[in-house]
Amino acid sequence: MANPLYDALFAPHEGKATPFLHLTEGRTITHAAFLDLVGQMANALAHLGVAAGDRVAVHVEKSAEALALYAACVKSGAVFLPLNTAYTPSELSYFVEDSGAALFLCDPGEAQAVEPIARATDCTLRTLGPDGEGSFMETVRAQSPLSDIVPRDPDDLAALLYTSGTTGRSKGAMLTQINLLSNAEALVTAWQFTDRDVLLHALPIFHTHGLFVATNTLLLSGGAMIFLPKFDIEAVLTALPVATTMMGVPTFYTRLLDDARFTAELASHMRLFISGSAPLLAETHVQFEQRTGHRILERYGMTETNMNTSNPYEGDRRAGTVGFALPGVEVKVCDPETGVTLPQGEIGVLEVRGPNVFKGYWNMPEKTREELREDGFFITGDLALIDADGYVQIVGRGKDLIISGGYNIYPKEIELFLDTLPSVRESAVIGAPHPDFGESVVAVLVSETGVTIDIDAVKAALRESLAGFKRPRVIEVVEALPRNTMGKVQKNQLRDRYADVFGG
Repeated sequence: MANPLYDALFAPHEGKATPFLHLTEGRTITHAAFLDLVGQMANALAHLGVAAGDRVAVHVEKSAEALALYAACVKSGAVFLPLNTAYTPSELSYFVEDSGAALFLCDPGEAQAVEPIARATDCTLRTLGPDGEGSFMETVRAQSPLSDIVPRDPDDLAALLYTSGTTGRSKGAMLTQINLLSNAEALVTAWQFTDRDVLLHALPIFHTHGLFVATNTLLLSGGAMIFLPKFDIEAVLTALPVATTMMGVPTFYTRLLDDARFTAELASHMRLFISGSAPLLAETHVQFEQRTGHRILERYGMTETNMNTSNPYEGDRRAGTVGFALPGVEVKVCDPETGVTLPQGEIGVLEVRGPNVFKGYWNMPEKTREELREDGFFITGDLALIDADGYVQIVGRGKDLIISGGYNIYPKEIELFLDTLPSVRESAVIGAPHPDFGESVVAVLVSETGVTIDIDAVKAALRESLAGFKRPRVIEVVEALPRNTMGKVQKNQLRDRYADVFGG
């Protein structure tokens, strides 16, 4: 039995001195050196008792070592569970416990804070720092670079990615070997990646976009990556002349446009700019093309499915659309109540089917049945239409999802926290247009009778318990929330009221 994902993405590069990762300090890691490290890590996982199917929870900064850990999990048959680096210890405890992780890797600086989580869940705790330090790397360095490839079936789990739910409880999306491999194959074809490509990679790798869309595509095509720790305008401008492609969220492109040094000459050698994780404003499309002559290629995906659609590589890349279904993927727009497919041009809920669609939600069979139909179509919850030319347009989102700087934010989670504060009677959280992040978070609070809400105290509590990208940038206090006759809060009215709060 083979290991499809490792066999396709990693095995072809073993022993090759071709460049893979260009790091900020000027060091280049070849494919061979990277895979030697992967072999050592795979042996280290076995040394720590990690077996095929075990979950490895990872809360570490972006680094070559962190990426090698993903590959080592694939080689070992372990299930890779990356966690947003902004999560606080109180947030992390749920993921480690719910996943039943066998190993929890954290940054050396947070080991003391998360040690109680490991103790309570009976999982092994090790550390991995951004510069290759930590107790896990001590174990790694003692291992041989030669390790066995653990056989896996195409339907075996390769990764577990948590996506928040509107009920406040996060859902673990189970992604299989074939889910990840099929999507990489579709993207290499759709975007015409080759071993001559050098991708400017400034995305996080705890997210589908940076980890699977970017990394798997470059591994499959044999290209290289300029592996930046984060989006830093100086580093990006310096790296652009040696890149051929770039993947980013809309914020990356608005920040480039805000810098006069980003010119047509600087971008003249680039082959492709790709945007995703949040809607790209039409004005950004226009400004980017006017500045550089390049038309940004926008696509659409989800944690549960990886990429579903893309504007064409050759053809009209239309602002306000996410293009056509990728090879092997089917899309349709359905009535949200009946599930019946709607005529072309009508707005409904987008459903997708293909080998990229996840296996279901971890330990949530009922939620899986609600969102994953027996015929394989996944109900995305996004409102969409397919126009006369076949382009998919995402026109809205169900469940009040906020996307800020490429990150999904679910209001219910924030509301549940705010409602626990002693001075707050109730809350409503919405997204408002933001010129840099696409959307940002606004919290509207109602105080307990006779109590004045201390906004500074609310902000302090938020800092203690919620990741930075989830924290409201604006907090407003009102006498009452708008409701309909059934008592449901009318968030559309709140969105209208605060539409200009960020000047967006």
